[in-house]
Amino acid sequence: MLDRRQFLLSATGVVVAAVASSTLSAGDAQAAPSSYTPSWTSVDQHPAAPEWFQDAKFGIYHHWGVFSVPAYDSEWYPRNMYISGSNANQHHIATYGNPSVWPYQNFINGANDLSGNFTKFAPKLKSAGGNFDPDEWAQLFVDAGARFAGPVSEHHDGFSMWNSTVNEWNSAAKGPQLNLLQLFRDAIRAKGLKLLVAMHHAYNFNGYYDHVPPQSDPSLQKLYGQLGSTAENQLWYDKLKEVVDLAQPDILWEDFDLSKVDETQRLNFLSYYYNQADSWGREVVATYKDGFDSHGEVFDFERGGPADITAPYWLTDDSISSSSWCYTTGIGYYTTQQMLHSLIDRVSKNGNMLLNIAPMADGTIPQAQKDILLGIGDYLGRFGESVYATRAWTAYGEGPTKMGGGAFTGPQAGTAQDIRFTRSKDNTVLYATVLGWPGSSLTVSTLSSSRINLGSLTSVQLLNSTAGTYIGLPTPTQDSAGLHVTLPTVSAPFSALAYVLKLTFSGQIPSLQPLAGAVLYQDVDYSGSSAVLALGDYTADQLGLAGLPSLSLSSLRLAPGHQIIGYSGDNFTGTVWTFTGDNADLRTTGNNDAVASLKVQFNPATWFRIANVTDGLVLDSGGNVASGSNLKQWTWNGSTNLQWQAVELGNGYYKLVNRTNGMVVDGWGATSNGAAAMEAPWNGGNNQQWRITHQGDGRYSIANRTTGLVLDGGGNVSSGSPTKQWSGNGSTNLRWTFTVV
Repeated sequence: MLDRRQFLLSATGVVVAAVASSTLSAGDAQAAPSSYTPSWTSVDQHPAAPEWFQDAKFGIYHHWGVFSVPAYDSEWYPRNMYISGSNANQHHIATYGNPSVWPYQNFINGANDLSGNFTKFAPKLKSAGGNFDPDEWAQLFVDAGARFAGPVSEHHDGFSMWNSTVNEWNSAAKGPQLNLLQLFRDAIRAKGLKLLVAMHHAYNFNGYYDHVPPQSDPSLQKLYGQLGSTAENQLWYDKLKEVVDLAQPDILWEDFDLSKVDETQRLNFLSYYYNQADSWGREVVATYKDGFDSHGEVFDFERGGPADITAPYWLTDDSISSSSWCYTTGIGYYTTQQMLHSLIDRVSKNGNMLLNIAPMADGTIPQAQKDILLGIGDYLGRFGESVYATRAWTAYGEGPTKMGGGAFTGPQAGTAQDIRFTRSKDNTVLYATVLGWPGSSLTVSTLSSSRINLGSLTSVQLLNSTAGTYIGLPTPTQDSAGLHVTLPTVSAPFSALAYVLKLTFSGQIPSLQPLAGAVLYQDVDYSGSSAVLALGDYTADQLGLAGLPSLSLSSLRLAPGHQIIGYSGDNFTGTVWTFTGDNADLRTTGNNDAVASLKVQFNPATWFRIANVTDGLVLDSGGNVASGSNLKQWTWNGSTNLQWQAVELGNGYYKLVNRTNGMVVDGWGATSNGAAAMEAPWNGGNNQQWRITHQGDGRYSIANRTTGLVLDGGGNVSSGSPTKQWSGNGSTNLRWTFTVV
């Protein structure tokens, strides 16, 4: 049985990989058309992430509904209770009875459990003697620092939390007999927050209830997603139309399986929502995990995020609990520090975070959840200037704690050695948030003299505990190791979950030499809108998504050992220019505003040492050895045995050439995990071709073209150990750095 994590990774992994592999920074929004038609050409013109959304950074939503009543397993209880032998099934039989005689709709209509307790999703308002108060919820969201919030208005279970005319299984007609969406809409708007509405109903008729027996009652067929494809797809659209008309949401968030909804209905929804928003005079956001695209909509990572700065602008939804999205008895929680540090990390990488809470069925929000939210709110209330209305810089940060790297990577707490950067929208202030108090001094290695000229730095301040106040710091010093900052005391001067340095410049923040890929600028002298590009090929469309419109490149900076191949035409056609170093003004080389598409590559003339992230050992040919010899690893000593060229072959793949013997790395066609990588003279075969993919933070995977296996250091091994091959995963054993010799 697949759990939610396994299901989503299998269902959306291709999309996540495609997005995560393009480590880019955000650019200017495109102009919206006067009206939208149900076609991709039209809806792709919708500005996906308006300025207010990029300013907001943090939102809250809640998984609360009929599935909260059993308070067991997870929000997938309605599905799992029908899967024979599952924990939910066994619990259901013991508590309520066999699902064949005590079905899920009993939680909606009400029925006695085996102990004689009446069971029903029927929260009562406080004004009616109950525990549910949507105004209190909304105030909590404000106090937590959220700038947008809203409900899950329908989960996979098919129960609509509004007065639906197309679905009789709704909260106004059954259960609590309350128009819950309207109550939340009014409460959230009254607090000045943007309204989010989350819809998960695509999966309702695409597998959620695949263990429920066929129903003969048409109404139950509707609840359990058994109406048939045409009717279900129409109902999917009709529900969304009702939500749009009732709530007028600023964000309409959708869960997975949109790709299984009829394309016509998807386009009908997008065009209707965008046209309605125009009539309201509002800029809106539609999110997706699959089935839409990043031209007009915002991609959402579940419980994760990218490992590095990524564009277009993105969102992650995470939960306050690791065990369930809805309330369950004994539910566990992440710490405030984990959630806050993850928020700071995600903002530094050009994203927003949507945090889920899990209220109890009666409308009570557990105190432990309130405490986490209020802890986040306390931080944002004091240090929010480094979060709200900021933008990602050209580097996200530094330090030992690596966060993100895809979906389901989980929140982490950082350390006093971890720093995350943001910048002001006018690009004159750089914030360096330290995820712990570092003591009496701090070295920011990213700001070394070899990477950035800080001559225009006018002050460095520590954000004080009270919002809008600062502690002045002595003038820092800079050398090849970084920027050295003296702090007020050895111990923290006040209590906080992170500490923020504010670096103010007399003009624009100076450009930073990238350590991987390239940074491209729309204006000369490394100024204007920019895009951070990893290794890869970029069409005009992809450059636009990265934030650099086609035919607008005016200056560029390259990481050491890299080059850019620029083309005057789209899709890598026309006149070709090769850039092997920084260029502050493309007017001097006659190609300003002339590059329509480009490729970022390793420079084939450069020799690298290729080091494993886990053990630091480098790839070693062993010298003048015979063809078929094992590829080894060795401690770096400068020998040419340890030096390699990465030569792009014109097809996105590389050959890795040893400096001593001229042979290349060869996968040898091996398909099993743990097989040794070999060396052989170049023969042009796929076994000798490797896809080198940036995985964030200057780390790469090296995947064989024939088998897809990646080079594997094997862990903390000794010098002379063989280099292996393994199926790709997130282990640092499979990550490598390229350093110019």
